Amino acid sequence: MAPDSQDQARFIGEVIKLITGTSFIVIGLVALLVAAIRRRASGVLAVFWLGVWSLIYGLQRLNDCSFLIALLPGWIQVCVPYSHALVTYLTLVAALLTFRELTAGKLRQFLTLLALTALLVAVFGIGGFVLTGDENRLLRVNNFLAAFGLAVLLAFYTVPSLRRKYGGGREHGVLQDRKVLLAGSVVFGVEALFSNVARNFGYNPYSIWDDLGFFIFIASLGYVAMQRVYSSELRLTTIENELALARKLQFAILPTSTPNLRNLRMAAVYEPMTAVAGDFYEYLPADDYRAGFLIADVSGHGVPAALIASMIKVAAQSVVACASDPPELLRRLDRILSGQLQGQFVSAAYLWIDSRSRTARYSAAGHPPLLRWRASDGVFERIESNGQLFGVPFEGDYPVRELPFFAGDRFVLYTDGLTEPENAAGEAFGDHRLEQLLRESQAHPAAELSLLLLDEVRAWQPASAPQHDDITFLIIDVL
Repeated sequence: MAPDSQDQARFIGEVIKLITGTSFIVIGLVALLVAAIRRRASGVLAVFWLGVWSLIYGLQRLNDCSFLIALLPGWIQVCVPYSHALVTYLTLVAALLTFRELTAGKLRQFLTLLALTALLVAVFGIGGFVLTGDENRLLRVNNFLAAFGLAVLLAFYTVPSLRRKYGGGREHGVLQDRKVLLAGSVVFGVEALFSNVARNFGYNPYSIWDDLGFFIFIASLGYVAMQRVYSSELRLTTIENELALARKLQFAILPTSTPNLRNLRMAAVYEPMTAVAGDFYEYLPADDYRAGFLIADVSGHGVPAALIASMIKVAAQSVVACASDPPELLRRLDRILSGQLQGQFVSAAYLWIDSRSRTARYSAAGHPPLLRWRASDGVFERIESNGQLFGVPFEGDYPVRELPFFAGDRFVLYTDGLTEPENAAGEAFGDHRLEQLLRESQAHPAAELSLLLLDEVRAWQPASAPQHDDITFLIIDVL
């Protein structure tokens, strides 16, 4: 070839390296940006590692572009050999981690082990270059690992029986029925396998084939990723709509108003942690003077706990006949729910008040104590009367406390979500602060106190901290 032709071919090659290197770096940055925005989406780690892989691949192409390097300042040119060693060994690590996120079962375990091995080779290979200046000390080992991994992946993608046996029972790994990704992976795998094997025999294929194979793989993964993002968004929208409906239904099972009882005033607060909650409360009025107050807390959160809370609503309506007998009411609730809890537990407390005779009866099932303020002598009481949680095998009786009361007394039933919120220092709101607030707020009627108490709990938590539990409480004032 004539010198002019050689110079022209070399110039074209340098321009191609510059264009492809820049393009892959841009693609990598976009992938990392998408991964950051959609960090909670399914499969986002595959996009993240693909972005890292594309960045490293693009940097490798720029490192090979002597035309660009000649234009760089001297201090940057000194760093180029180190950059070249880094990308030479780390390319395989990023590639294996990308494929790991697209597989399942034993193949995923194999790729994890292979990626760790490649990382170990990279550490010694880069370290050897820093100490000796020889970049190629472990290059053959690195190329062998790449060829071995690609051969296994090609066999996995092209042999259905291997996919079923080693893919975690999934035909195409994590991404099922993704023929576009399958085609892109096969094209890239064949090209990369050929290039790695050829280089071990001293033959260097044109880099444009590496670029083309990698671009086809990125395009196929991008297509699948967009489909998956769209599918995830659609599924998320459906779930959000269903949760909104579930929230409306759950609020519908709660009392819509407080019972109009003589000599009593009450207020209720119900603040779910998520769209739906495992807390529950109910009023069981008997007449103008007597009523029962039930509060319950299902273990766990979200939809499973909310379903059990709905079951408590039905169960509570079926035991109205024994509303004046707290131990019997709890015993019957436990009997109804015990076969339906599926390993979850429920704490509950029940207070029966007769405002004509000025007596109350209280029983609980593993629940926080009933709080009582006695206006006559300014005494604050924590009343314990606990039996076993619902969902735990229990043959005994629920204890009951008989509580005479007087004008000005106040009762508070609550779930543990009221006292557990923590401040920035990790200190819980706690029983002590709750007691102190109740002592200082005797002049506030029940409705005002309920809002004040909720505001105090919210102020206790950092503004950026999410709510960690459902908050429910009932305040009952004796007039």
